[in-house]
Amino acid sequence: MAVRPEHLKWAPIGLVFIGGAFGAATREWLSLVIPKLGEVPISIAIINVIGAFLLGYLYEAVTRLDSAKPTGKNLKLLLGTGYCGGFTTYSSLATDTGVLFRDGFPVEAIIYSLATVIVGACATWLGIVIASAVNRARGPETPQSTDSSRKAS
Repeated sequence: MAVRPEHLKWAPIGLVFIGGAFGAATREWLSLVIPKLGEVPISIAIINVIGAFLLGYLYEAVTRLDSAKPTGKNLKLLLGTGYCGGFTTYSSLATDTGVLFRDGFPVEAIIYSLATVIVGACATWLGIVIASAVNRARGPETPQSTDSSRKAS
C-alpha cells in the first residue's frame, strides 16, 4: 500500500483547519472593532500588516528548531498556513481598493493599497529581524551543539 503524501494526512490538515478557524475569527473580530478612517477600511490594512509581521517572525523563529522533531513543521502548519492564512486577507484588500475606486476615491485607493503592501513588506522584514535577534540571544538549538560539545570536553 502506498504511503499518503504529508499534505493529505489528517493531522496536518487538522492543524491548518484549526489555525485557519482561529485566524479568520480573529480577523473578523478586529474588522468589527477597528473603525473606518473616513471612507478607508483601515482594519484590513492593519490586519494584513500584523499578519505579515507574524509570518516573518514565525519563518525566522522556526528555522533553527531541530528538524528531526515535528515541532517546527507543526508550528508552520498551525500558525503560518493556518492562523496567518485565515487571519490575513489580501483579497479583501483588493476588493476594498476596488470599492474605493468605484466610489470616487482614486487617490485614497492607491495610497491604501500601496501603503498596505509596502508597510506589510517592512513588517515582514521587521519580524525576521526580531526573531533573528531572539534566536541569536538564545544560541543555537541544534542537537550537535548540545550533545557533542559536552562529549568533546
